[in-house]
Amino acid sequence: MKAYIFPGQGAQFTGMGLDLYEKSTVAQELFEKANKILGFSITDVMFEGTPEALKETKVTQPAIFLHSVILAKVLGDDFKPEMVAGHSLGELSALVANGVLTFEDGLKLVSKRALAMQKVCEAQESTMAAVLGLEDKIVEDTCAEIDGVVVAANYNCPGQLVISGDVEAINKACELLTEKGARRAIVLPVGGAFHSPLMEPAREELAAAIEETTFSEPTCPIYQNVVAKAVTNPEEIKENLIAQLTAPVRWTQCIQAMISDGGTEFVEVGPGKVLQGLMRKIDRSVAASGASFN
Repeated sequence: MKAYIFPGQGAQFTGMGLDLYEKSTVAQELFEKANKILGFSITDVMFEGTPEALKETKVTQPAIFLHSVILAKVLGDDFKPEMVAGHSLGELSALVANGVLTFEDGLKLVSKRALAMQKVCEAQESTMAAVLGLEDKIVEDTCAEIDGVVVAANYNCPGQLVISGDVEAINKACELLTEKGARRAIVLPVGGAFHSPLMEPAREELAAAIEETTFSEPTCPIYQNVVAKAVTNPEEIKENLIAQLTAPVRWTQCIQAMISDGGTEFVEVGPGKVLQGLMRKIDRSVAASGASFN
């Protein structure tokens, strides 16, 4: 079975999407529509902006979403997913790709999500750290020992777990995890504790927007971050998407479930090759490639 996977924040680069815009009238129409919906020219930032401008959350999340979704659209009849999944933000791209959300509604939710998260980041000091070379259980147990907020946030692949929380608790966790044998425990250059309880205000704000949005029957199952299994019921999809901001991204478990359910060929749709790299670490025997449009 053919699976399509969609990247999350961090995959952006200057010039992203320009090739699509230049080669496809479908892409041009969708990019122009996005500029109108967002109320600013995101294409200017994507095509010519500095890396710093692209790092602004209100830009980054819509930019990655647009690159992924528009690439899927221009593939036309070649795009026939039998299962989909998206890493964090990528889950919204996947929901447009499998027909649950319209392009317009997906973009509006991404924009709302980005602004709500940005607001939380500005209101409190928090961060994330990547822990390499330890079993998940050791990381989880260590987080539970520490005063303050620190939780497992992204199960990216075996031996790579990202933790999230308040700055003091993250620093303490990195110290303890290094003592326990982590190959590396490094604080990431992010402005907030994504996928942790600290994102609760953003979750509430996004929940209100999700509740007002129409979710249709999907054309194929989505393996959602929160539950790491196939979901097809629109109401369940909604609940899981709302829970996602404060819950961990179970990416390793999602990919393992997709393989176990018959996924044999995985195609990353969007900027970068992050998910292809993680695929090789989760299961090297499964084919992984990037979608391309000529």
